[in-house]
Amino acid sequence: MFYNIDYVLKAGVMMSNQKRNFFIILIANFLVSGTMTMIMPFLSLYIETMGEYSDAYVQRWAGLIFGVTFVFAFIMSPIWGRIADRFGFKPILIINGFGIATSIFLMGVAQSVETLFLVRLFMGIVTGFIPTSLAFISSQTPKEIAGKTLGTLQMGSTSGTLFGPLMGGFLADHFGFQYTFLITASAITLAAIVVLLGVKEIKRQAKKGEHSYQRKTILTTILNHRLMLNVMIITALIQIGNFSIQPLLSLYVAELHGPEQVAFWAGLTFSAAGVGNLLFARTWGRLGDQWGYEKILSLLLLLSFLFIVPQAFVTELWHLVVLRLFFGIAVGGMIPTTTALVRQEAPVNIQGEVLGYNTSFRFLGNIIGPMFGGIVSGYIGISSVFFVTASIFLLSFLFLNWTRKQPIQDFDDMLEDNYEKFERV
Repeated sequence: MFYNIDYVLKAGVMMSNQKRNFFIILIANFLVSGTMTMIMPFLSLYIETMGEYSDAYVQRWAGLIFGVTFVFAFIMSPIWGRIADRFGFKPILIINGFGIATSIFLMGVAQSVETLFLVRLFMGIVTGFIPTSLAFISSQTPKEIAGKTLGTLQMGSTSGTLFGPLMGGFLADHFGFQYTFLITASAITLAAIVVLLGVKEIKRQAKKGEHSYQRKTILTTILNHRLMLNVMIITALIQIGNFSIQPLLSLYVAELHGPEQVAFWAGLTFSAAGVGNLLFARTWGRLGDQWGYEKILSLLLLLSFLFIVPQAFVTELWHLVVLRLFFGIAVGGMIPTTTALVRQEAPVNIQGEVLGYNTSFRFLGNIIGPMFGGIVSGYIGISSVFFVTASIFLLSFLFLNWTRKQPIQDFDDMLEDNYEKFERV
């Protein structure tokens, strides 16, 4: 009797911690994603204030400064994940939070383009707050509700991404660039402090006989596990599809609407996808919990293909806005669904590192997407980018369905086999 009461009390405390952690991370993700995207609308303008430069020089350095962060984030994500598996997720969240805040503050006091580039490079090393928070909440969430929970959590970062650029532009216009960086750094510092004081991470106790796997063992298992590898490739393709058209969107909007208020209308068109993402991310996650993540991911890939193709044929701006909204609805379910799939397959003691590799594929898509879109549009026009991107989603749909028809591979068994092969003496 007393044992049962004690067990119930402990379970209640654990549930309370999980709920508190979730809401703190939800708010922190909103602050971090919002403040990080604040600087994007005026990055090129900020570079122009550092000297008398040609347009070509500014555009070239803006691309380099924007992209270098993702290059180093791509490298660091599995490393942070491996550290988190060993020492816990909370320390990594705190390091990344304060690291991002420091980077943005230094951007505000940079006196040269080269210094700004180096600061953004450093920022890539600590740009892991959002994916680490996903891994942290995923590790505390039962598998049967992982999709709904991660979909809800994504609403925080999506909301921040939507409002961040608008707020950044407003602050830059009214207070100047330096004060905007200072405000941004202060907001992220606040998020890191909230995590430091509010989040209580329950350290997972290692099971008897549990192995500590080398990086080679884990990576080999991922590369040979059809479903896991396919999910990570799809993760990269999602980002390629998102980022391939973003740098060209204002030009496409100008073709449809004309040059009047093109920045506003391009921002509205861009935000339409984010609104769709925000409205349906939780719904798709819940459906994945009920029907299976592979089925929902297949459906989302097919819907993305169907909503991308018509964007190449639009003749009115409002047509494009509506289609971007529907595209956002489909894409909004992909990140929580792929994350939940990884959560379902990977053992809990290496989930941080495995999710880190999945995050690396996301950052790889961030790097490839803008270059891919620019190259395609340069040779065969902006509208062709929609066709090529749609074909990528269609191929992903076909490949995922082929994978689902193959014999099921047990990730744990493959991990143990590779442990015996590489580590057992």
